[in-house]
Amino acid sequence: MKNFTTEQIRNIAIVGHGGAGKTSLVEAMLFNTGVINRLGRVEDGTTVSDYHPEEAQRQSTVHTSLVPVEVNNTKLNFLDTPGFSDFIGEVKGALRVADATLFVFSAVDGVQVLHEIIWKSVQKAELPRVAFINKMDRENASFTKLMDDLNAKFKANFVPVNFPIGEGLDYKGIVDVLEQKAYEFGNDGKPKEIAIPVELQDQLQEYRDKLVEAAAEGDDDLTMKYLEGEELTTEEIKAGLHSVIAEGKAVPVLCGSATKNMAIPNLCDFLARYMPSPKREDGPMAALVFKTLADPYVGRMNFIRVFRGELKADSQVYNATKESNEKIGQVLFVRGKHSEQTPQVTCGDLAVVVKLNDTSSGDTLCDKDHKEVLEGIDFPVPNYILAIAPKSKNDEDKMGDAVHKLLEEDPSLRVEKNKETKQTLLTGMGEAHVNIMISNLKRRYGVDVVTEEPKVPYRETIRAKIEVEGKHKKQSGGRGQYGHVWIRFEPLPEGDFEFNEEVFGGAVPRNYFPAVEKGLREAMTEGALAGYQTVGIKATLYDGSYHSVDSSEMAFKIAASLAFKKAVPLAKPALLEPIMLVEVTVPDEFMGDIIGDFNTKRGRVLGTDQVEEGTVVKAQVPLSEMFKYANDLKSMTQGRGQFKMEFNSYEEVPVKLAEDIIQKAKAEAEAEK
Repeated sequence: MKNFTTEQIRNIAIVGHGGAGKTSLVEAMLFNTGVINRLGRVEDGTTVSDYHPEEAQRQSTVHTSLVPVEVNNTKLNFLDTPGFSDFIGEVKGALRVADATLFVFSAVDGVQVLHEIIWKSVQKAELPRVAFINKMDRENASFTKLMDDLNAKFKANFVPVNFPIGEGLDYKGIVDVLEQKAYEFGNDGKPKEIAIPVELQDQLQEYRDKLVEAAAEGDDDLTMKYLEGEELTTEEIKAGLHSVIAEGKAVPVLCGSATKNMAIPNLCDFLARYMPSPKREDGPMAALVFKTLADPYVGRMNFIRVFRGELKADSQVYNATKESNEKIGQVLFVRGKHSEQTPQVTCGDLAVVVKLNDTSSGDTLCDKDHKEVLEGIDFPVPNYILAIAPKSKNDEDKMGDAVHKLLEEDPSLRVEKNKETKQTLLTGMGEAHVNIMISNLKRRYGVDVVTEEPKVPYRETIRAKIEVEGKHKKQSGGRGQYGHVWIRFEPLPEGDFEFNEEVFGGAVPRNYFPAVEKGLREAMTEGALAGYQTVGIKATLYDGSYHSVDSSEMAFKIAASLAFKKAVPLAKPALLEPIMLVEVTVPDEFMGDIIGDFNTKRGRVLGTDQVEEGTVVKAQVPLSEMFKYANDLKSMTQGRGQFKMEFNSYEEVPVKLAEDIIQKAKAEAEAEK
């Protein structure tokens, strides 16, 4: 793969809903540009861009793949992205380094959920868009129906650049609106120019008028010429079209069939001609890592875009995000899993650096004498929670390091050890996302894990005031043990624990007060009701006694613990559960479903707000009801809803539920003995 100048490069993210045919389209582009001599199939796991084992197994894209092709002395860096919401983090990384987006739609299925979700991200990033209507050869395919769908779903000026001759099983060619020519495709997909069918002349004129009107907006002189009724030349239309696409004022629409390789060269030519090249920025080298992979043969791979200057092999750079130096060794141009070394990467180009020590997705690599941090990547926050545990002692030894490596690759995963439940919690974007990580632990690192339902970190408290005695007395020959306390326990509305003393006359010497407090604090870590941490208690030491020889700090610590365990059952104990503050953003039509679902989850709806995306429903919901909410929300909103949550407070569990939780906790504790 040769080096291209910045002006010759096009960085294009291929996006869309799963099944629209993104990967098959990339395969057809590779075939037409001579990179491969036969078309691979997603179903067979033989495509260039879906080369990971998990992709072959799922028959869908999981990782963004970098696949460059050369068209008309132009390098098209295609970023083939996943079409499933669990892997939206991969899409976010691709959009950060792309200069344009190619939306792929199925002529049968129309606009789908992920199209809508990604469209919003692309709008926010202000990236030019092109729409390709794929699968024109499939039964029930409809170009006009999809055009109507596009105009209904998105606020954009969709301008057909070509349209089909026939649809479904009758699809056989395209009409080029710009050049006003028609092409028919043979069985090999190669085009042959034909006369424009008479029945399509009116449609051609309609789309031609729309195209000219859009192009006229690209330049003030063209606008005046158009408004004065003068005919625009083809070259003027092309120049104007280039401008309005770059500015996002128009979205060109093309059509074809990826698997039949029909109209794909037309699409490639259009992208090379009309997509913007990267902006050339002068100055010292600065590059952004948009993806990280651990390859079993190459090692750690950091996918980068050079935003400024030139990245060279065998050089020293500075990781401005981590504030550490890195040694660049090999630099690779990659196409799927295939790679070639390059001595340098031009400004605007995409490449891979290998075996860096401390660099991961979102990091900035720059000249060590000119430190700067580029804008990072807006990775999504995961909310689907599952507990994992090593299957054996051998797995336990390896799990920590393996998990760390996978987290470096995927910033939309989280792993944390919950100190209260003693579980390792894996949080991802959804069930498929989490399952693939678990599969990778086994396949790539030989780590077997078992999954569990996450445990709720319940807590205990008391609701009544009570005074109890705690006495520890033991005589076993020689020096004995003696500690004796009277402690008043009462609810503490604010705070976890407060210790006071009101001892008079030296009934308990002052030097034993810290031991009493320590005994209480340790006892509270494992509550007397169901073994959960106890909170919300004010304890006052007000009396007791001691022995001049047998008393010790340990004896008073044990006495305090005995007092606590005696007090809790008598002080109206209660079980507390964590309550989360949840904000769900959904299109307006789903608001009622969300509120109704929260009511079934013991939630309290606090109110709603109107935002550009629809409605935000705010509620307080028990954590126990939220572990699988990511799946519930997808189901209720067809994947259109988003939510975030954070801890709000602890509240008392309803009595009937509390009884069941306590019995289960006791049974588990007994089973562990």
